[in-house]
Amino acid sequence: MKKLKKIAEHTYELPKEGKMKVPGRIFISDKMVIEEDALKQVANVAHLQGILDYSIGLADMHVGYGFPIGGVAAFNLKKGVISPGGVGYDINCSVRLLKTSLTKKDILKKQKEVMEALYRKVPSGLGRGSKFQITKEELKKVLKGGAKYMVEKGYGVKEDYLHTEEEGCMEKADAEKVSERAIKRGIGQLGTLGAGNHFLEVQYVDEIFDEKIAKVFGLKKDQVTIMIHCGSRGLGHQVASDYIKKMEEKYGFKNLPDRELINAPITSQLGKEYFSAMSAAANFAFANKQLITHWIREEIKYLFPNAKIDVLYDVCHNIAKFEENIINGKKEIICIHRKGATRSFGPGRKEIPKDYRKVGQPVLIPGSMGTSSYLLVGTKKAEELTFGSTVHGAGRVQSRSSALKKFQGEKVKAELTSKGIEVKSGSLKSLAEESPQVYKDIEEVIKVVCDIGINKKIARLKPLVVIKG
Repeated sequence: MKKLKKIAEHTYELPKEGKMKVPGRIFISDKMVIEEDALKQVANVAHLQGILDYSIGLADMHVGYGFPIGGVAAFNLKKGVISPGGVGYDINCSVRLLKTSLTKKDILKKQKEVMEALYRKVPSGLGRGSKFQITKEELKKVLKGGAKYMVEKGYGVKEDYLHTEEEGCMEKADAEKVSERAIKRGIGQLGTLGAGNHFLEVQYVDEIFDEKIAKVFGLKKDQVTIMIHCGSRGLGHQVASDYIKKMEEKYGFKNLPDRELINAPITSQLGKEYFSAMSAAANFAFANKQLITHWIREEIKYLFPNAKIDVLYDVCHNIAKFEENIINGKKEIICIHRKGATRSFGPGRKEIPKDYRKVGQPVLIPGSMGTSSYLLVGTKKAEELTFGSTVHGAGRVQSRSSALKKFQGEKVKAELTSKGIEVKSGSLKSLAEESPQVYKDIEEVIKVVCDIGINKKIARLKPLVVIKG
């Protein structure tokens, strides 16, 4: 932290030193403690070929593989690189928010029934398989078509993918660039949450901060929402592993400050193949949430026959994208890596669904288990400061191994129950690892992004039912 130079409110510069090609830019408050190793990773990323402007660390940043989680970096298409470490192992680990016609009172009448029904319907936990079984050939169609393909097969409606980033389908996806091992790992996992910080949460709108924009998004106070946080499961993990190995064999790591920053030139054959495979894994994640959405609708409508459930929005984390941005005063297509970060575009961008385009992109920020989550909106300021990016959650302050030494799953569950939150998990160990105390204060994280202007607060969501992986 000694090297950081404050240049504006909540904004610090990590000076360019040694072989760094750009400085670092850190967005945190004075109350936040940042790991020295995470700062070192921001500096390491700044060494990469073709990096533009600065290497970014957001308010939820902590140590990750190669890049910090909560890290953002943009690269010139001709001179830059694409790095699996800048995307992550859980490709397109991301969040979908459903809005319902139910109220808080409706859920409180059947709170335990809702919990049991969703836990029974949506598989969660480490290695947990899905009852949705498909052939290898059909899985390849999923990898090509994402959420769109699932809707075409009857698992949802067109509006679901229209309210999803990339409309639920990365167009450059190529299933043939995904290994047989990755296919085998993914074939029985479609429609599953997985473990770790993944969850399914029934929430209610606790407070509206901007009535006008909330109305555009179809939200009002005490309305029930459902948040899904999951990714590409074993398939995405294997894609990352495969291409890290390929890039290391092809390009080595001799000139890198960290072996985990292994990469390939964007214009190279291997760089293009990784992007196609990463896009296929991202489509698996989109399809995964689409199937979970379909199952949630079935269970909720069984308990509440007149319930209506729509997708409000679905955002990506852990992704590389080719997007237009202003670089040195000119519009330019860049390769943007968001590692544990969320896109945050302001009004008018063509990438935003038509019915939200005038107000900006919805931004979904989950809290830690049992704490508030937030619906924000993107801004033009984010496009100026962070390549149109923001945080993706609260951000860990303790490792899972450290959490297991300090917290007990039974006590975590009891604390949540005392707050009126019903929680169910495949293991008590998982509850201990994801205890709210191991995360940063979500309120402080939200304050930072709104104070610096890369987001605007729209609504606060509080949990009623939590299903943990």
